[in-house]
Amino acid sequence: MDLQQLCARIAPPDEGAMAEARRRWDGVAKPLGSLGLLEDAVVRIAGLTGSADVRLDRRTVLTLCADNGVVCEGVTQTGQEVTGLVAASLLRGGSSVCRMAAVARAAVEPVDMGMAARVPGVSGPHIADGTRNIAAGPAMTQAQALAAIEAGVELVKSHRAAGCDVLLTGEMGIGNTTTSSALSAALLGLPVEEVTGRGAGLSDAGLDRKIAAIRRALAVNRAALGDPLSALAALGGFDIAGMAGIFLGGALCRVPVMIDGYISAVAALVAARLCPQAVCAMLPSHVSAEPAGLRVLRELGLKPLICAEMRLGEGTGAVAALPLLDMALAVYHSSASFAALGMDGYTPQC
Repeated sequence: MDLQQLCARIAPPDEGAMAEARRRWDGVAKPLGSLGLLEDAVVRIAGLTGSADVRLDRRTVLTLCADNGVVCEGVTQTGQEVTGLVAASLLRGGSSVCRMAAVARAAVEPVDMGMAARVPGVSGPHIADGTRNIAAGPAMTQAQALAAIEAGVELVKSHRAAGCDVLLTGEMGIGNTTTSSALSAALLGLPVEEVTGRGAGLSDAGLDRKIAAIRRALAVNRAALGDPLSALAALGGFDIAGMAGIFLGGALCRVPVMIDGYISAVAALVAARLCPQAVCAMLPSHVSAEPAGLRVLRELGLKPLICAEMRLGEGTGAVAALPLLDMALAVYHSSASFAALGMDGYTPQC
């Protein structure tokens, strides 16, 4: 995959479609801008798709599953077998995100990006049987990182061809808050302790081990942290790389992609560092309870729709934001105009 060529093919947002979307919002019989970030999201989608007729009827959650070699450092509460168990639950429709997605009318598709053990029925590129331990060296080769990114782009292309209107990112991989925190520290230049949280519920001793492992990872991989692709290969996971590809693919194929929580946001940051134009396809959902969740979103210039202290992953935060967008679109498409109510419209005030 040639990332430079891919970035060169990403068009800027359609300013005309965005202006038309704003005019439609301003014609709705309500105070100007009174739906706040919901109005902004619809305008952003119009700019991406090139049409003010914004529809999000067909939606899919892509939950990327992968294992991380850093679990051998004692940075998690459970073992790698949990990744496969949850992937199987995703396939059966029994996981948390599946229950929530059923309410939000979204399909859920687990993808094997590189689990330690194969799960029958869960397909995907399966780059390798998990990554290597970042505390001892690079997680993957650059070729593997590029393969995972390309797989993410191809997922978007195939779902776009099938008529999907919006994609939601999710992940499942024991140890991936460690890889995400390592990447946050490297990409944002922040101290490890400021970006590292307890993940799925670490004890104080477990958190200390996690911070120590990330510090070793940054030290042993220092020479590879000068550019985002090398940093991704050194510190990331196949799930993060695949989601970065989904964000790039969304910008390329003009499909909005919903960011889920911290790990998904870190993948979005990687995509933005690889290709700044890709931010046009990113829709924030919630701000994670992880320490650096808000810092990553701010670095992307995005504001979350939901502040609920969620930290489950799988795509649950992205799914939770869908009904908000549905309600916004109900107003956008169907509410009465000022003229229909027999009143003058609002005008901007100084």
